[in-house]
Amino acid sequence: MSFLTSYGLRLQRKRWRFRAFRKRRELKSVENRTRRIRPGDILLFCTFRNEDVRLPYFFEYYRKLGVDHFLMVDNDSSDGGGDYAAAQSDVSLWSTKAGYGRARYGMDWLTYLQMRYAHGHWALTVDVDEFFVYPFCDSRPLSALGDWLDASDVRSFGALMLDMYPKGPVSEAVYDRGMDPLEVASWFDAGNYTISRNKRMRNLWIQGGPRARAYFGAKPSKAPALNKVPFVKWNRRYTYVSSTHMILPRGLNLVYDQQGGEKTSGILLHAKFLNTFSDRAGDAEMRAQHYKSGQEYARYASAADDPTIWTKWSAQYLNWRQLEGLGLMSKGNWA
Repeated sequence: MSFLTSYGLRLQRKRWRFRAFRKRRELKSVENRTRRIRPGDILLFCTFRNEDVRLPYFFEYYRKLGVDHFLMVDNDSSDGGGDYAAAQSDVSLWSTKAGYGRARYGMDWLTYLQMRYAHGHWALTVDVDEFFVYPFCDSRPLSALGDWLDASDVRSFGALMLDMYPKGPVSEAVYDRGMDPLEVASWFDAGNYTISRNKRMRNLWIQGGPRARAYFGAKPSKAPALNKVPFVKWNRRYTYVSSTHMILPRGLNLVYDQQGGEKTSGILLHAKFLNTFSDRAGDAEMRAQHYKSGQEYARYASAADDPTIWTKWSAQYLNWRQLEGLGLMSKGNWA
């Protein structure tokens, strides 16, 4: 990579950080409990809107995984989810009515909070419908993963976003508040993925899965990216570029073995396809606050009203060892 490209990326990183610092004015503190954060705590960062039905299980799942403190941004919820989050003793909450799209799809807000509170911590950045799975997650907490990565001099950890869906029509995956969404949407595509390398940013670009075949069959290259770097030993100089798909400095995107071997990696189980999906897709299309003015959600909204994504080739989720056996994640040399 040329010096000019490297210099350009450094300037871009500074620009995103400066932008995030300016966007801090859009955030209103609702409950700030960050004084309770201790050295070595695992932090989770998340932006949400109208997710009251999902929040109870989301907090439960990540507490069990070992998250010590949640730093959340409520983007103008009207369903009581903000009040619920604010009442949690391990949550610091900010609210904003500002446009999600104009804040780089929420990343400006989170970048500011990460700059201020995450320096020196392992930080997990996820959406409310994403559930992090990593090797030995059934017996080792996130702090153990962080300790092992520290000992290995590794600062970032990659994950494939794996879309989960029900066996029948999406409308029949009825989700009640507090439920584990995998109780009603436990199926996934074991194959059907394409991988390319972004030479400029050094990250892998992964597409495919059920959204590619069900909604982008005619133009698979337009399907959403599935590569993520959700778990990072944060430094205030870092910034995500596009959601958690890419990060700067670009060396943090090297979450794969460049020699063709296997590097330890994880999965984000993406529980989007529940009975709430159609209404949320329509709302997202109308608000046009998501990537490319919500074009992805416009495609969802214009598709069949009640799609069945399951096929005879679908696989039902069991555990992380199953995902490793399928080659979707790897424990690498973490024994």
